[in-house]
Amino acid sequence: METLVLKLVATPVLIGGATLAGRRWGQQVGGWLVGLPLTSGPVAVFLTLERGADFAAGAALGSLEGLAAEAAFCLGYGWCARFVGWPRSFLMGSFAFALAGSAFHAMALPPLRLLASVLIVLVAALRLMPRWSGTPATAVPPAWDLPARMVAATSLVVALTMAAPLLGPRLSGLLATFPLFASVLAVFAHATQDRIAAVAVLRGLLLGLFSFAAFFAALEWALPRAGAGAGFAAATAAALIVQGATLLLMRQKLAQA
Repeated sequence: METLVLKLVATPVLIGGATLAGRRWGQQVGGWLVGLPLTSGPVAVFLTLERGADFAAGAALGSLEGLAAEAAFCLGYGWCARFVGWPRSFLMGSFAFALAGSAFHAMALPPLRLLASVLIVLVAALRLMPRWSGTPATAVPPAWDLPARMVAATSLVVALTMAAPLLGPRLSGLLATFPLFASVLAVFAHATQDRIAAVAVLRGLLLGLFSFAAFFAALEWALPRAGAGAGFAAATAAALIVQGATLLLMRQKLAQA
């Protein structure tokens, strides 16, 4: 009962805060913020409480595999947006996510090789994302936008943690990384503004995913060795350090634009 209450409270608060901050500072910042493990992090906490540290450490490997799939989503969506609207762009991104996620899951790389591969994929995706000149159009989000995001986020966390015993640790971690919030941001930006705004969200997401990688790499190493408290503290510290570094990089890029 206590973990259910935590799921129903913590997740919408985290997603609501990230959405409001993104509206205040721009689409790329919004994408960068949701690159943090705002969904997968709570899922990892709940899995640790309900299934144990070893299961959660295995799920952390699945989450690292999912980063390559998220990068593929960004590339699939971004390049498809050159030619079509958001529905087909989203479908292409989702197909790319499934293809890359299945490939990395099938390879079952050991932790260090997996982390190195993921970092290479993220750097490559940043370089391969389309670049367009101009600034995105402005738009006022509808009143139901924020509540809908919070409900969707909470539903995903509850569903994934309930399905975890059937899916196993690595597949649970992989599916938890589907870029639900980034895709919502990108789709709404594409539909209400333009493709430039959508790609700005996805480019920000790719930058934010480096902190995601740091979180789950540290968590996978620390959970079995140091326990839940120290493991999550180490993972959070690693994520915040890397997120601060990518913030500086993003500010430099925006200043040069």
